[in-house]
Amino acid sequence: MTHPPLQAVLFDMDGTLVDTERLWWEAVQDVATDLGRPLTDADQPEVLGRPVEHTAGWLAASTGNPAGWLTERLHLEFADRVRTGIVPRPGALALLDALARDGVPTALVTASPRAVADSVLAVLGADRFRVSVTADDTPATKPDPDPYLAACRALGVDPARCVAVEDTPTGVSSAEAAGCAVLAVPSLAPIAPAPGRTVVASLEEVTPTRLRDLVQPRLRVLSWNLWYGGTKVDDHRAKQLKVILDTEADVVGLQETAGTSARELAEALGWHHHEAGENLGIISRHPVTARLGDPDVGFYGAAGVRVLVDGSHEVDVWTAHLHYTPYGPYEAAFDGLPPAELIAHEDVRLAQMREALRWIAESAGASTPVVLTGDFNCPSHLDWSEVAWPVTRAAEEAGLRDSYREAHPDPVRAPGHTWSPIHTAHEDDPTRREPQDRIDYVLHNGRGLEVLDSRTVVTGVPRPWPDVAGNDWPSDHAAVLTTFALTPPE
Repeated sequence: MTHPPLQAVLFDMDGTLVDTERLWWEAVQDVATDLGRPLTDADQPEVLGRPVEHTAGWLAASTGNPAGWLTERLHLEFADRVRTGIVPRPGALALLDALARDGVPTALVTASPRAVADSVLAVLGADRFRVSVTADDTPATKPDPDPYLAACRALGVDPARCVAVEDTPTGVSSAEAAGCAVLAVPSLAPIAPAPGRTVVASLEEVTPTRLRDLVQPRLRVLSWNLWYGGTKVDDHRAKQLKVILDTEADVVGLQETAGTSARELAEALGWHHHEAGENLGIISRHPVTARLGDPDVGFYGAAGVRVLVDGSHEVDVWTAHLHYTPYGPYEAAFDGLPPAELIAHEDVRLAQMREALRWIAESAGASTPVVLTGDFNCPSHLDWSEVAWPVTRAAEEAGLRDSYREAHPDPVRAPGHTWSPIHTAHEDDPTRREPQDRIDYVLHNGRGLEVLDSRTVVTGVPRPWPDVAGNDWPSDHAAVLTTFALTPPE
């Protein structure tokens, strides 16, 4: 497989490059023991990888001592140990020097304060790092993505083209939220392998070549119903462009394009596009090598393109819009229909989905990665335990997986509602609360596609219907954004 260039390697400090994680644990342990609250392994998430203010606040809550006083004391205890006990981790200096010989930029990204980081840099050699980011340099530190995003901005690199080297679950969460590939070298707390994350026992196992191999090509796919092209909202085209740029989407499957939205958005972005019928479109920052499906598809149906990612990976991306009536959640909530009748009323959408699946199957080769985006106007059988909604089941039976449910398996904890961020009450009867549900999807066939993340997207806090003209969010649906790693097909 051809990998994109490795643009930078971003190193955590404590426990990753130097053996300070144990020094920090010992410092907190001594302070906590003096206060009658000795630590156990269960306390590691509140200590390891955390800024001193977090741990001080946590100790304050459990010991009744002032957080400010605890912060100062923890600083002093840790600083005493740092001055006398800094030891580089095995393989750390050799890896830094190898990256320097290969011309790969490096950054230090730590949740420790600047004063501590500078003490460590004096031991490691500050010239080994082009950039250093500490807890003093960003509004939020780990596990938020801010430190890694700040380092990438300072280096002028794409997080998706970087590897973060971390030793704690907190740091791993920060790096993954920023979009980096992660090499985990656990120090005290265990870390499990996961998509986009590799776990090793020591930096002595790591070479620049191995780090390059971790940077897989990625594809961010956005599914978005534009709502009459966005025309219900003022300055809608500029707001649509901002959403696409802010999400860093690579391909967008569009519904309700009002005929020209796909072309106009693509021209403004300098992207490629495909328009089909009066309602469907796809825009892509990657070249479109084929247009798939019926170009004269009606208002409802599906259309697709084949895109070439990083010059080596072809992916078929489809967009679908299925009929909006009868709407199952209304019939369940307002009419009290039983499951059998709800399922029977899905015939029109089911036929449209089966037609879309036929087009997809006829266009794709045996190993072609396929992504299907769309507004299906129906819930998922993965979300409703009592209703086996047939449209999403048909897609599943055809081999398509639900990327959002892969990333968020529990529909109670992560419902992922996309209908509707502006309709809290029913449009025709404000006394009725609008059923909230997940009806927009990014599905995939798993051939060379691995889900790294999936989430719903809404900008700001939209005002409810009908007072929507000034909304930052120019749609009545939430969008769905999924990040895939492109891997060799099984």
